[in-house]
Amino acid sequence: MLDKYKRNISYLRISVTDRCNLRCTYCMPEEGIDLMAHEDMLSFEQIINFVEEAVKTGITKVRLTGGEPLVRKGIIELVERIANIKGLEDLALTTNGILLEKYAADLAKAGLKRVNISLDTLNPEKYREITRIGDIDDVFKGIEASKKAGLTPIKINCVRMPDSNEAELLALKTYCKSNDLDLRFIRQMDLETGDFSIVEGGEGGNCKKCNRIRLTANGKVKPCLFNQNEFDVKELGAKDAIKRTIESKPEEGSKNKIGKFYNIGG
Repeated sequence: MLDKYKRNISYLRISVTDRCNLRCTYCMPEEGIDLMAHEDMLSFEQIINFVEEAVKTGITKVRLTGGEPLVRKGIIELVERIANIKGLEDLALTTNGILLEKYAADLAKAGLKRVNISLDTLNPEKYREITRIGDIDDVFKGIEASKKAGLTPIKINCVRMPDSNEAELLALKTYCKSNDLDLRFIRQMDLETGDFSIVEGGEGGNCKKCNRIRLTANGKVKPCLFNQNEFDVKELGAKDAIKRTIESKPEEGSKNKIGKFYNIGG
């Protein structure tokens, strides 16, 4: 389905949870967040119904995000059910990688095609500082498990912060090149000020080519990360919410003072 700027909307990002097993400094406050009530989160049936309607409008690619999607109970079942929807061509997942060693093989068997893994440094101490509680060895194990399971090409998402160490970024480039990983640098963004840019090594942030809509874990459909418009699938139903979302998609991003990265999906 085309939006009013003639962009073909074919990509759906679904935040399946606002919960996460890390507390990254650029995403969450140290004390954590006020979590959604379980009863407010979309059920698997509601998510599947939404994806089925989205595919009818021309969505061909789905990416599961969070929070951290792998902490959602039953995530393997959800992946399998989405993967079996007729007309869907691509199913991917963005993760911090901590649980991939445990789940990679089952995710691949369920029908997941690819993973993006967040990794901002190779330095164990720096990684712990950024994530507050993470062990970088878990990420390395997750990368290897994803390779073994065939969840390729594996993309590494690195948030490039204002104080990022250039030597560390160069080391990450070398590591990714040596391990056949696609590295993407994402400059630290700010929803409230509207500060964003095109992803280095990708097309995220390029408004002229944006082909995506977003579904939050509690059922809000959003036309843009940097926009406050949203349509409640629980009130409108999937078909109407998708139609209104695409029709309201702005020409370019601006600001968003009511959302956060951890509950929209980045």
